Amino acid sequence: MALSGLEIYKLLPGSSKDPAEKAHANCKECGYPTCLAFAMKLAAKQAELSSCPYVNAEAKAKLAAAATPPVRLITLSADGREVKAGNETVLFRHEKTFYNPAGVFVRVADNMPADQIASLAKSVADYKVDYVGMALRIDGLAVDCVSGDAATFASAVAAVAAATTIPMILVSENPAVIEAGLTKTGGVTPLLCAATAANWEAMAVLAKAAKAPLVVRAESMPGLAELTEKLVAAGVEDLVLDLAVRDFGASLSGMTQLRRLALKKNFRPLGYPMIAFPYLGTAEPGMEMLLAGQQIAKYAGFVVLSRFDPAEVYPLLVLRANLFTDPQKPIQVEPGIYEINKPTADAPLLVTTNFSITYFAVANEMESSGMPAWLLVADAEGMSVLTAWAAGKFDAEKIAKSVKNTGIADKISHRKVVIPGHVAVLMGELEEELPGWQIKVGPREAVDLPRFLKTAW
Repeated sequence: MALSGLEIYKLLPGSSKDPAEKAHANCKECGYPTCLAFAMKLAAKQAELSSCPYVNAEAKAKLAAAATPPVRLITLSADGREVKAGNETVLFRHEKTFYNPAGVFVRVADNMPADQIASLAKSVADYKVDYVGMALRIDGLAVDCVSGDAATFASAVAAVAAATTIPMILVSENPAVIEAGLTKTGGVTPLLCAATAANWEAMAVLAKAAKAPLVVRAESMPGLAELTEKLVAAGVEDLVLDLAVRDFGASLSGMTQLRRLALKKNFRPLGYPMIAFPYLGTAEPGMEMLLAGQQIAKYAGFVVLSRFDPAEVYPLLVLRANLFTDPQKPIQVEPGIYEINKPTADAPLLVTTNFSITYFAVANEMESSGMPAWLLVADAEGMSVLTAWAAGKFDAEKIAKSVKNTGIADKISHRKVVIPGHVAVLMGELEEELPGWQIKVGPREAVDLPRFLKTAW
């Protein structure tokens, strides 16, 4: 039976009666401010017991099973960029949240010319798009040994490492090829792909020597479980699962079952994140991104794309951002006053909520109008206009409070404020809350703001 946070806390130094252990209470070496905070993370399976060096042997024995995350955390990092997979605790996002967004990688074939490899690597590394205040990026590159030649593969890895420093996956079932690639990674510790029933011993040696995580590949779940147990016994604990069934139906069924076995059955041999290669599951280029989207949702930790096309990558990254946003914590911006197009004292004043999508929709349309304006963002707990109004988080009293507390009255020479058209019903109440102010009703949709600002202000 799972232990509660308080039950775990009783076994940590923070509640110990031993003076030697008590001296290490709340030492923060685990990465959390207190032993209680660490205990709560252990209970939620969002931390590992090994993070605390002061747990005694008896406590370790009691906590070992309870504190181990059902899906092991795997981390790839390079030059400040980090990709994490695992540590998930639920099957469905609405049950709690998904924690670690699937890492999106782009495939680099080793038989490409060196200048093309360098150009692709740099394009992938530099790709960055702002989406409602979040930076959307591709996480890394997967160098695939298409040539079958170790020297060619090593040259391709070297070309990638020379062009940029981002997380990397080395893809080959030939241990000699992987070994050659490892000498050219430029200090980056890659994910090795893949160990199979035929090569697992040699791949285990390479993974241990490089201290690198290792992909385990098999076409059945019993085959995967058998391999992971052998590799763990050989001393390789950081593993990633590749259930080599590729099409839409088989991929969905297989990945769902693997996740269920890890979370619901606590089946340790399959308690690892998964990797997917959507381009191997469909012959149609246009279907690859659809399959990638499915695999990000259900339940890949790493996804390798066959090509880099910004028009295809962007919607995939937006999907990922939406899936891995905590449903209990709406994405939001800081309430306050925002200046659009360098407003002067006589510029219009508009008000909206602090839901990120609402803010960026309104702000972008205001900016595109070319007209200077003030945007007052009221604290609506991250809700959209209508949702916040229905929940009582965006009413006349709260809008008036925002107007008064932000000091916007000192920045403008008029007493006019524009409210969203969807809450026109608040006009009368707001006039009572803000005596001397003229309340104007703006458009219902942000797209109509440029015309409104030019004609109705």
